[in-house]
Amino acid sequence: MDRADATLQGTVERIIYVNEETQYVVARLDVPGRPDLATIVGNLPSLTPGETLRLHGTWIHHKKYGDQFQVERYETVAPATLVGIQRYLGSGLIKGIGPVFAKRLVDAFDLDTLRVIEEEPDRLRTVEGIGRVRLQRITATWAEQKDIREVMLFLQGHGVSSAYAVKIFKAYGQTAIAAVQANPYRLARDIYGIGFKTADRIAQNLGVPSHSPLRAQAGIIHVLHALADEGHVYVPEEELLCDAETELEIPRDLLAPAIAELAREEQVVAEEVPGGGRGVYLKTLHVAEEQVARRLADLLRAPRLPVQVDAEKALAWVEGVTRLHLAPQQREAIRMALTHKALVITGGPGTGKTTILRCIILILERKGVRIHLASPTGRAAKRMTEATGREAMTIHRLLEWSPASAGFQRNAQRPLETDLVIVDEASMIDIALMNSLLRAVPLMAMLILVGDADQLPSVGPGTVLRDILDSGRVPAVRLTEIFRQAEKSRIVQNAHRVNRGEFPDLSRPPRGEECDFHFLSEEDPERIQQLIVDLASRRLPARYGLDPVEDIQVLTPMHRGVIGAAQLNAALQAALNPARSGRTEVMRGGRVFREGDRVMQIRNNYDKGVYNGDIGRIARIDLQEQEVDVRVDGRPVTYDVSELDELVLAYAATVHKSQGSEYPAVILPIHTTHYPMLQRNLVYTAVTRARRLLVLVGTKKALAMAVKNDATQRRYSRLVDRLVGFDQRGQVTTRDQVTLDTTGNSAIR
Repeated sequence: MDRADATLQGTVERIIYVNEETQYVVARLDVPGRPDLATIVGNLPSLTPGETLRLHGTWIHHKKYGDQFQVERYETVAPATLVGIQRYLGSGLIKGIGPVFAKRLVDAFDLDTLRVIEEEPDRLRTVEGIGRVRLQRITATWAEQKDIREVMLFLQGHGVSSAYAVKIFKAYGQTAIAAVQANPYRLARDIYGIGFKTADRIAQNLGVPSHSPLRAQAGIIHVLHALADEGHVYVPEEELLCDAETELEIPRDLLAPAIAELAREEQVVAEEVPGGGRGVYLKTLHVAEEQVARRLADLLRAPRLPVQVDAEKALAWVEGVTRLHLAPQQREAIRMALTHKALVITGGPGTGKTTILRCIILILERKGVRIHLASPTGRAAKRMTEATGREAMTIHRLLEWSPASAGFQRNAQRPLETDLVIVDEASMIDIALMNSLLRAVPLMAMLILVGDADQLPSVGPGTVLRDILDSGRVPAVRLTEIFRQAEKSRIVQNAHRVNRGEFPDLSRPPRGEECDFHFLSEEDPERIQQLIVDLASRRLPARYGLDPVEDIQVLTPMHRGVIGAAQLNAALQAALNPARSGRTEVMRGGRVFREGDRVMQIRNNYDKGVYNGDIGRIARIDLQEQEVDVRVDGRPVTYDVSELDELVLAYAATVHKSQGSEYPAVILPIHTTHYPMLQRNLVYTAVTRARRLLVLVGTKKALAMAVKNDATQRRYSRLVDRLVGFDQRGQVTTRDQVTLDTTGNSAIR
């Protein structure tokens, strides 16, 4: 029977279970005066063993697990026992104090430890190992934690977990409480991980009316950002109003004035769209779309670099140098690259894109052309380097991102010193990144975009590569011929079958023949998960000599569910990198991270130079300094523990997150529970991620559904209209007329 309105205080002894998707936690609490540990359950993000908590909630009785305390809200309190103090200090909350120093401090100062740190910090110098530098760090962090606790208590009183208190304090400092009180909706804009719903709950607790103009405007921006996350560059106004009305529960007649006010403040742009009505853009996306179209038009109209190349002689020469016999499509692609200002080269696996690039580079390098190679991700850039024998870099590195100025150093005012820019995996480039790239390419230079337009579109807004192809504005070559070496690969054959809407060949190879494409039939999702773990941890490493962490990537259509990325990661981590003595671990945001874990960055962090989709390995966890070192593409990146919500485990990843990457072996679950994501281009993208081996696990029915479904989600974009508009009119208005300065860049007049 339920017992309501109870309060419980104690120290977190251990965490039994965390659901990463919902942040639902089951933990054991050591309560003074209780003979046994209490079980607490509820949404308790970022709970840490050793914390002392005051919990408010309800006692319930579970038929299987007995009495449990259902937590409704909680706050962290200073511990009162020696064990509690030692655990509190040893949990890593205070930089400079880890488990070792926590024990030394408690041994030295007993129950007076926290008071000594607070009031007589110089006495800490009497403890072995604490010198001047460590003392300064401890006292500075203690003072900061004191301020953070005040912010934390305020936020928890308004429904915000302690996990975000540090971030909010770092963003606003001593003004945190005043800033939140003045406009709680700014949290959704300024603090990564805090969405509109959390900010809205705080606002309502602070007395902001649900129909206030402030809430309506913040809600419109929230909906626009959510739709941009789905890939839309703009949204039809009627659709935006409908979505906002449903989500915000604000009458439409109050939302329309909010859009008008946001337009006046230049936070959004509303303009007429073909077919009637208006499209509403976030201001940054509107600028990006306009500039991409304008810059491409300027590039195509500008004079070509004066390099004399006889295409036929060059083709004969490069065939002799490389000892290749180029196919007609390859020869045509190279010929066009030598004679056009801009070119798109698109095609599936095994169609010779890399060979074409190598030949273009060889020919133009011999003519003294300065060439830069780039790709959207570090992994793709590394593959481009290996394939061409020339250095390739990420687009962000090419454009010289500067954390200090929060912008690219290479732009229209300081363009790249280059004659040709070649960008691989161009299907991954969203509208904002394409704008930054084109602004940095000198107008007299050449541009070659290489990619597979049939893959999933970019994670960010837009379908840039496909829009450029559909506009007919930029010369393009579509490669369709599969070359002899690639024809032997069942992965390549089936990728093209899927892309044509044909069911892949799942037949077993003749006895004794190796095959790189396998299908294992299984109906039950729980058994699929178990089978995937067995394949990744035991069967594939034993059969093919693969490293289970470095060489095998599980890809899945969805994040949620038994065979979604979150639960697969938990199961794979337990099998491949279990908890063990001597291996340090830390919990953040419902996730346990251990030394040796494979992890993925899930947002662009320009300060650290790591980007959405980058993969690394945790090399070191320092609980004393509250730091985690991750090696990403061979270089060390250091995270504060408060920044770990930017990382997720990466033993399994969604197919969307795999774009631009290639793995020796891929395991792909495919099941009807993935129904919302069963699309042809998703399966095609997943298949083309595998280099040596692909194993599909699931049902033929789900695979057939995906292959048959070519109805990809439409993304709202006007890039095609703008490109065609520039083509038809030459320039849009007199102010868009282009002259060339000495650097070959446009000067708008």
